[in-house]
Amino acid sequence: MSRKIARRRRKCVVLDQKQYPLAAKRRWRFSPTQTIALAFLGIILAGTLLLMLPISARDGESCAFLPALFTATSATCVTGLSLFDTWSQWSGFGQCVILAMIELGGLGFMTAASFVIFLLRRKVGLKQRMVMAQALSLHDMQGVVQLQKIVLLGSLAIQAAGALVLFARFLPEYGFARALRWGIFHAVSAFCNAGFDIFGSLEPGSSLMLFNRDPVVLLTLGALVIVGGLGFLVWEEVARVHSWKKFSVYTKLVLLMSLTLTLGGAVGFCALEWNNPLTLGGMDTADKLLNGLFQSITTRTAGFAAIDQSALTDGGKGLTMALMLVGGSSGSTAGGVKTVTLVVLLLFLWSRARGRATVTVFKRTIPDNQALDAMTISAIMIGLAFFGGIFICATSPVSFTDGLYESVSALATVGLTAGATGVLSVPAKILMIIYMYFGRVGVLTLSLGFLMGNRAEERFRYAHTNLLIG
Repeated sequence: MSRKIARRRRKCVVLDQKQYPLAAKRRWRFSPTQTIALAFLGIILAGTLLLMLPISARDGESCAFLPALFTATSATCVTGLSLFDTWSQWSGFGQCVILAMIELGGLGFMTAASFVIFLLRRKVGLKQRMVMAQALSLHDMQGVVQLQKIVLLGSLAIQAAGALVLFARFLPEYGFARALRWGIFHAVSAFCNAGFDIFGSLEPGSSLMLFNRDPVVLLTLGALVIVGGLGFLVWEEVARVHSWKKFSVYTKLVLLMSLTLTLGGAVGFCALEWNNPLTLGGMDTADKLLNGLFQSITTRTAGFAAIDQSALTDGGKGLTMALMLVGGSSGSTAGGVKTVTLVVLLLFLWSRARGRATVTVFKRTIPDNQALDAMTISAIMIGLAFFGGIFICATSPVSFTDGLYESVSALATVGLTAGATGVLSVPAKILMIIYMYFGRVGVLTLSLGFLMGNRAEERFRYAHTNLLIG
């Protein structure tokens, strides 16, 4: 009898030994969306710690946590808002840290990770393909590895070309070392739509205002901003297809909307600021047209300031905020609600206003769920922008217009400021950090990744009811 009891006890022990290792092997599993969001957060925290090192500061004194976090978030989320002049505050090492965060944030950490994978000739697994597809805003994984290679090589080639043009422009006047440093830094910052600059060695806080009559600098940076804001999928298709008729509907919409916003914005800025002596008023006709065009381009989440943003008329600030909210295109280095989102929203409103139930474009029907997604994203962005403007003017010594300008700039990851960044209160700075992170990772992406884990409520529906609308 005692032997049977002993055998039973041994079996229980064996079962327990099998159960505990299984429990120990249980790990947290993150979706591709959550992985991307957490990776951006990791880059921000690592950059914050590096910027807090004494070697990162020009004066050799360690930076406080909040300013370092603000700068790291702005760089990783390719926004451009800064509490300091980049050149005056940060040493060469600190500027390299900021540049690395801009590159990782603009191209996406998965692009950098894939570069290592390609160099080591490792096989890309299913999970890596899923994360790549999510990072590039693709709906499926077909051809994602090849597209990732094109994105990586194409991005580096475009940035190198821009850096070379800027280097050639700065070389005769500023010498080899400064021309090389300026060329590389600003080409990366422009392509990634970051808006950081290191022209503070000439005049702290001047941004591009010292070069607002230089067509080579403005047009080169403007071209890099446009290419970076079109989206990787679009310029890959443009380079591969070479025919308007064969372009996908998405690519056609991106190109048409980008051209319309750029030219329309340029006309609007010239009309609103033409006689303003503090912005375009003191320039000749050619420089007015050049700066009106560049202002239209840079508001699409780039953040370089060739004219004083605080001196814009109220109409100019309103147009700037509208363009900032729209931003660039999906799967690009730009932020905002995105160009095609605006197109879908406008088409949906136009169809509903005419009493039509379907939304069509280029002889194709847009699904209802995409129209609802466009409305959701737009409503969230506008609501957050107004809340941020009210919160900033309530907690900081700025007007509502400037507070709203700051809020939209952070949320759309633009980086333009009307002078409010330097006087923000601590709560306002924290809100701007949150907005920059949300703006880069994506409000809808975050909600889908973290808030929609339980779909139990979708398994049944309540009875319909009719309401009075309008």
